[in-house]
Amino acid sequence: MTAPVVHSLREQIREHIVEGIVSGRWKPGERIVERRIATELEVSQTPVREALRELESLRLIESAPNKGVRVRNLTAADLEESYPVRAGLEAIAAELAAERLAADCSTLEPHVLALYEADRLADGTGQVRHTVAFHRELVRAAGNSVLLHTWEGLGIEVFTALSIRWLGTVQQSYAEEHEALVEAFRRRDPLIAELVKAHVLGCAPRTGSEPDQP
Repeated sequence: MTAPVVHSLREQIREHIVEGIVSGRWKPGERIVERRIATELEVSQTPVREALRELESLRLIESAPNKGVRVRNLTAADLEESYPVRAGLEAIAAELAAERLAADCSTLEPHVLALYEADRLADGTGQVRHTVAFHRELVRAAGNSVLLHTWEGLGIEVFTALSIRWLGTVQQSYAEEHEALVEAFRRRDPLIAELVKAHVLGCAPRTGSEPDQP
């Protein structure tokens, strides 16, 4: 039986802030007040400060003396920068995981099924959740903790959500594209690394699109 994942207080606060940014509660350029979040969540300001520091390292927010913390005015170019790095990491993961996933794709399949349902309902939240979960399982299947840690450090979920919700980055079908990758693993496609790389790069937002400004 798998033990439930327990998130630290800092991680819970981080997720709360990220959801606020993605959902539009805090818009680009808007100030995020540390004390207000602490009061709202009934926690001390220390874990809130830690969460904000982590989000600053992901370039989601920015701080300045006497101006506090604000949501960055991210452009498509900002969001696009992480995709070549992500594509390279996932290409490596695909090579390392190829034999394991050829024998057993059961960790990927539920997310493909969920994506078909999310596509049918035009459920953006579901598309983000299961797209990211699919790719996380792909990277995890490589069995390399350094690779997984580096991948997760890119803030994939956040940037995927922002690409879809702010910039309208849409593939023809999230489910079909991911099912095609599963089939490529099953047939031991010798070009699997290139297929995964091309898939990730195809998901990147295009420079010239800009998120809505407040």
